[in-house]
Amino acid sequence: MVLPAAVGVSAVLGAGLIVAGRPSAAQAAPAADRYVDIASVARVSLPAVLPDASTGTYTEDCGRNENAHRNADNLVVSPGVSGSAHHVHDYVGNVSTTALSSNESLAAARTTCVGGDRSTYYWPVLRRLDRAGADAHAMGGGADGNTGEILTPVSVGIEFRGNPVSKVVAMPRFLRLVTGDPVAVIVGDANVRAQWGCSGFTDRFTTRYTLCPQGSGPTRTLDFPSCWDGLSTDSPDHRTHVVFPAADGVCPHATFAVPQLRITLTYALPQGTPYAVDSFPEEKRDPKTDHGMFIDVMTDRRMSALVGCLNEGRHCRPE
Repeated sequence: MVLPAAVGVSAVLGAGLIVAGRPSAAQAAPAADRYVDIASVARVSLPAVLPDASTGTYTEDCGRNENAHRNADNLVVSPGVSGSAHHVHDYVGNVSTTALSSNESLAAARTTCVGGDRSTYYWPVLRRLDRAGADAHAMGGGADGNTGEILTPVSVGIEFRGNPVSKVVAMPRFLRLVTGDPVAVIVGDANVRAQWGCSGFTDRFTTRYTLCPQGSGPTRTLDFPSCWDGLSTDSPDHRTHVVFPAADGVCPHATFAVPQLRITLTYALPQGTPYAVDSFPEEKRDPKTDHGMFIDVMTDRRMSALVGCLNEGRHCRPE
């Protein structure tokens, strides 16, 4: 990103306006070294595709959360505990998801997805920091240090992909998946999966916030684990029942490749606008804490069609 000569990154991110007698959202921005010019981010390479690969794709259209389904709950990690996230999540798909949801209530709810997929897809909201948020005093928002105006993505891409070395098997209904680590600053980087980018730069990802050129906006790519233990829909740490494949796509021993979920979030922001993701207060909105959750509420018939599409190398979209 090329900033005007008189406006460096530190100036953009540290701008100090006063709103209603309080420091502005811009003053709460993460440190300048948490941002990086997309032009300096290395390109990623993809694993080789072997003859038995499942090369198809299955793309969902679940909207952009136009109905503003948001809360500070986390049904996957803290079921039954309202407000446990201390930051706000955006949802698409199942319209009923809260900390108090059950498998039965999810299966009976309406959905924003074309074709009737009742699965729930969610992630922490992104905010622009030069504007005040409507939840400046609310739990999950300003009361937990998450200031700024919540952004609705300009697009939410939901795609299930195959495996580069093998066919995939069906996910069990009500499977829970987690990607990324909302407490990475405190516990370390072992589970960090943040992939920040810019629209138009589809092969460049970083764990830092991206500074994008004029006409390009920040993106978040959430890749979910896809090697299932074949037994469980959840585990005590919400991770060990489904893990990530190796870099070449091979799943660990005694696990089975299932469809790999990728969510791509794209935002429109004027060049140089400071922004940050919601986080736990002690994580200080660090970009490497980006994360996402998924609960599979597809019918067996729909999941079977998805698996067939991937294994047969087709590119499908439900109607």
